[in-house]
Amino acid sequence: MGKTWKDKLVPYSFVMPAFLLLVFFSLMPIVIALVISFTGLDITGLGDWSLVKFIGLDNFKQLFQDSLFFKSITNTLYYVIFGVPFVVVLSLTVAILINYGQNKFFQTMRLIFYTPSITNTVAVAVVWTYMYNPDMGLINNMLKGIGLGSVGWLTDPNVAKISLIILAVWKAIGLNMLIFLAALQGVPRALYEAADLDGANWWHKTWNITIPSLSFSIFFVTVTTIIGWFQFFEEPFIMTKGGPVGSTTSMALFVYQTGFQGSQFGYAAAGSFVMFVAIIIATLIQFKIQRKQQGN
Repeated sequence: MGKTWKDKLVPYSFVMPAFLLLVFFSLMPIVIALVISFTGLDITGLGDWSLVKFIGLDNFKQLFQDSLFFKSITNTLYYVIFGVPFVVVLSLTVAILINYGQNKFFQTMRLIFYTPSITNTVAVAVVWTYMYNPDMGLINNMLKGIGLGSVGWLTDPNVAKISLIILAVWKAIGLNMLIFLAALQGVPRALYEAADLDGANWWHKTWNITIPSLSFSIFFVTVTTIIGWFQFFEEPFIMTKGGPVGSTTSMALFVYQTGFQGSQFGYAAAGSFVMFVAIIIATLIQFKIQRKQQGN
């Protein structure tokens, strides 16, 4: 007996709420930002839409002549290039080490590593700002205690980005560690038993069994981490405001400062769309690398 039209609609009724949320809170903002990026929308335009003028590609032309925007691009690439590998490698390492222990010590370490991930970013950034204080911060006091000089963690343009990366990596390890731990539970024990019979040591089992078995989890964590670092915002916004001299300004922070502080909404929308395209390109590259690895 053929399905009635009501039966055919049942699967769509389950998907529809998620689809509507995707449309209204993801796709529509992207389309609206794209439209606004071709206008000169500012704070006066919010009060009277008749004052909003279509200016074509002028915002994008101005963007690529803006030294601060170029600096935000290089800063963001710096965050991605150094932050992403550290997060993935450290999360994977911690997960593998914790997975080998089953006693309460390793359970406690799992909680310790995960706690920063569920801590409010603003609170964490404020605490770390005090720790990075050049005069009375904990880190510099420890350095002085062992005979080393103080470091301008947030005041030195060459060090500030590294300081933010250290905090962000520390905070991101926990959640990704849990993802890897969940994936490790699915690795067949028979593979390790067979390796033991062949006389393989811990390193051989880790390199030839554990890591290949986690390929999809590594891919997932890498993609989500790349997206997160391209949207790097809270830490530089709270701790440095993009300084000193723009050395920590990310693309997301540039968009915020331009749009919500400078009231240049059209210009900020153009910057956000450039960031959106960069995220899409980086994600597609990761998908291509993953497909190539699966093909091999």
